[in-house]
Amino acid sequence: MKRDEFVFCPYCGSKRIKTFKKDIHSRKWLCEECGFDLYNNIAAAVGLVIQNENGEILFERRAKEPRKGFLAFPGGFCDSDESGEEAAKRECLEETGVLPQEVRYLCSFPNTYEYKEILYKTCDMFFLASLPKNAQLLAQKGEVDSFEWIAVKDEETIESIPLAFESAKRTLKRFLQVKNGE
Repeated sequence: MKRDEFVFCPYCGSKRIKTFKKDIHSRKWLCEECGFDLYNNIAAAVGLVIQNENGEILFERRAKEPRKGFLAFPGGFCDSDESGEEAAKRECLEETGVLPQEVRYLCSFPNTYEYKEILYKTCDMFFLASLPKNAQLLAQKGEVDSFEWIAVKDEETIESIPLAFESAKRTLKRFLQVKNGE
């Protein structure tokens, strides 16, 4: 059994729960006993593309699964009642110890986040951001192993970065387009 399938209704406990799949990414559960229905909606997540004065981009080496040891942008899931911009600022402060100065929307892409054998579909929103001059980065224990500044000049460079998520790769390509005025 997959971990993201129900055997019992989470409301009444009946075994008469059905899974409806419109496609591979869209699910709904319906209990034939009590009528409880549950939709598997996507989660909102954010990432920050932070550039330093040398034109390098800040990456974090992930300290936990999924994709432990791979590189990612500072970011994470949005909390309830929080805008993307608010989440981006909060996540940056939590993971780097620094509150970003400017946060401007760049792009968004769908993503799949597999955690403990459950596939979470996300809408990843990415923002351009800057940090105060001489900011001292402090890695969030348990979330971030280290920081790396990498000069991203072309698609070949992007392909060489061990990125944790496909949405980050697509974002870097979009970043280059914006930077080159395309």
